[in-house]
Amino acid sequence: MSSRSIHEKLATLTREMTEAAEAMDFERATALRNEIAAIRGEGALQPGDPDTVTVSQPPPGAMGLGTQVPVRQPPKGWVKPKKPDLMTNVSKPRGKR
Repeated sequence: MSSRSIHEKLATLTREMTEAAEAMDFERATALRNEIAAIRGEGALQPGDPDTVTVSQPPPGAMGLGTQVPVRQPPKGWVKPKKPDLMTNVSKPRGKR
């Protein structure tokens, strides 16, 4: 295929994908998106790929705007640091006021 015919094919598929999405035919739109990615040489995202984002249940008490933000997981081997003991780790002595 020539680069012109590839560009025309991509434009046609993009237009069809947009029309399918507007008609709420998301399965067809997804298939067209994957076909476009295959033509461009990109791989379609699979559920295990690191580029996919999973949204989990927000922590208790988190309600309202912004609670649909994805929850990030810490890297493997990361340990939460200990909280300092504020009664013994006072950096500045209290003076007279």
